[in-house]
Amino acid sequence: MSNITGKNALITGSSRGIGQQIALGLANLGCHIIVHGRTKDSCKKTVELLKPYAIQTYCVYGELSNEQDVNNIIQQVKSLNINIDILYNNAGVMTSYKTEYLTHTWEDWITSMKVNVLSVYSLCSAFIPLMLDNSFGRIINVISGITHEPELAPYGASKWALIKLTDDLAIKLKDTTIRINTLDPGWLRTDLGGDYAEHPVEDVLPGALAPALIGNDGPNGKSFFGIGNTVI
Repeated sequence: MSNITGKNALITGSSRGIGQQIALGLANLGCHIIVHGRTKDSCKKTVELLKPYAIQTYCVYGELSNEQDVNNIIQQVKSLNINIDILYNNAGVMTSYKTEYLTHTWEDWITSMKVNVLSVYSLCSAFIPLMLDNSFGRIINVISGITHEPELAPYGASKWALIKLTDDLAIKLKDTTIRINTLDPGWLRTDLGGDYAEHPVEDVLPGALAPALIGNDGPNGKSFFGIGNTVI
């Protein structure tokens, strides 16, 4: 296992929900946290929750559905002049549940792919080279265990695309000290998961921290699970 005390972690979508829990969990292990939200104001709650920890806290903001905004987020992070040791691609979007499952619009598909896949690719493209230069990096891409739900086809398909992207990048990183894996957080009570989910959002810990703690020769291109703290 790696000692991540003093490491810097960028967590997308950490203004609330699962991302906020991951931020708190990593802060408890001594990580400095870069909070991300859609707006600067949306970061305030998480930044406030992080105050009791003896760490540095930063805020970056912008939409992940817009290429220019994503590039701006990357520039905000780089302007901090710190290493990005952990990239937790947590943010995601789920378009509307369509009982008429053959009525998803192209916009539903495009939005899902932009946020859930393309923004992740851009962030990986920006920070993997820097991680390689620094000989350390942990990338965790949040996926979904959703199956047999054509009513949520754009969301499900985008998450499967993210699994494929992770697998492909893992092949390129297999002989390096950079580890890239996925996390299925489980069905949690969040804005996305809904009020009837099986678990409170807090149950994502400590499982969600496991892929950030692996050693340089640890799992690569594997799936971790927030509930039960397992890996396959």
